[in-house]
Parts: sequence; structure tokens; C-alpha cells
Amino acid sequence: MTREERSALMLGLVALAERAGDVVWDHFVGGCAVMAKADASPVTIADQAAEAIILHGLALLAPAVPVVAEEEAAAGRIPETDGAFFLVDPLDGTREFVRRGDDFTVNIGLIEDGAPTMGVVYAPARDALYWGDVGAGAWLAARTPHQDHGAPRKIVVRDPSNPPCAVASRSHATPEVVAWLDAGGICDCVAIGSSLKFALVACGEADVYPRTGPTMEWDTAAGDAVLRAAGGVTLDPDGAPFRYGKPGFRNTGFVATGPYRPAPLRDFLT
Repeated sequence: MTREERSALMLGLVALAERAGDVVWDHFVGGCAVMAKADASPVTIADQAAEAIILHGLALLAPAVPVVAEEEAAAGRIPETDGAFFLVDPLDGTREFVRRGDDFTVNIGLIEDGAPTMGVVYAPARDALYWGDVGAGAWLAARTPHQDHGAPRKIVVRDPSNPPCAVASRSHATPEVVAWLDAGGICDCVAIGSSLKFALVACGEADVYPRTGPTMEWDTAAGDAVLRAAGGVTLDPDGAPFRYGKPGFRNTGFVATGPYRPAPLRDFLT
């Protein structure tokens, strides 16, 4: 894509996330029934309605690019992804949404050559909209549902604090993460849900986000793209760049970070 084409696509993805987020917000305010998927995880009409909006919009914006979306995948509808493809989580943090918390997001990410290169994360209950393209940078804007977003400000990862600050909850962390935090001398932790963990590192409010538990690629792609556009990186347990398009679109552990370079997570996995 040319620079102009990428810019137009980025603007289109932002607008799509805003539209989907407005629908999610309406269901959040009005309430909606909760159902269970085959794996017993919750799903709501908000998930389904937001995904339908995004799928329709992507078919218009980039009809040649396959889309792997959470609810479509749950229904067994997964396209071939030989080249570039989108990863969509229409409502990341459904459990948080159901219990009336505010850490839920709409996520759209573009994968090119196995890496997330463009992404949008919209948190309607927090009035926060993040987006980024690795070739152009990352931005944060205030965005209240059903209103235009405010003037964006460019965001970048920060130089690590001493000691570093992690996006992790010690009370809910795995023993491996606790050991990793202790080894790095990290005692300052910020707890937040969904893809907002990536966003906090991207905008310089934290230094690192470790994860050992399983996730899906649509959970991480958009936030990871914003982080990389802000100058950060996501590393696999061995310390290599984290890749996408894995079998089943399943993630292993990872560490999302700015300039802070931690010990490989593999050293702490049993």
C-alpha cells in the first residue's frame, strides 16, 4: 500500500471501531442477555452486533483482505490467511462488560508478514480511543460514545522507570509472572483489563506487560499494533519478536514492552 492508502485505511478502521463501540455502549447502557459459547465463555448481543458492523465495514474498506473474527471463528468460519489479514475482537473483556466494569474494548488489527502493523483499540466506557500504524506512529484521543473524538495526541513508549512499572495484578498473576516480576525488581503494578494493558505501555503509563496464560490472536493484535506503532515491541517467551498466524490463532506467553528489556519469560516457565 502507498502512504496515502495506508492513511485512508487507518482512518477507516478508526471510524469502524467507533461505530462498533457505540453499539456496544448502547447495549451496555440498556442491558442485554448473556449466552454461553461452546467453550462456556460468555457472549452477548453486543459482541455479535459489533462484529457484524466491523465485518461489513472491512468488506467495503479492504475486500481482498481476509478477516478472522472471534465470533465467526467460534462458529467455525475461518478464512485462509496466506498473506495480510485482519484480526477482530468486537468486544474484548466480555466478562468485564457483563459485570458492569469499564475495562472492555473494541479491537481491530491488521497483520502483515506475521506482524501486527495497524490497529485500533476503543474503550467506550473510558472515553479512550487508541490507534496506530507502525509506519506512521500511534495516537490517543478522548472519545465519548456517539460523539466525535477529540484532538488526538501522539503517544510513545517511555524510558523505563526505576524500578519498572508493570501492567499486572500480583493478586491474580500466575506464579511464573510473580517470579518474573520479583526477578526484575518490579514492585509497582497497575491492574487493568483487556487490550488496555498494551495501551498503557504504548502511551507511557507503564513499562511492561507480561502474560503467561493463554490468549487468542484477536485478543492481542490491535493493542500489540498500537504498542509497536508507539515504539514498543512484543516478545515471545524466548525473547524473539511475537508472531501472528499461528496454528488455531492461539497465543503462548509474551512480554509487551517499551525500551525496558526484561529477562526472557521462558526462564520462568515450568
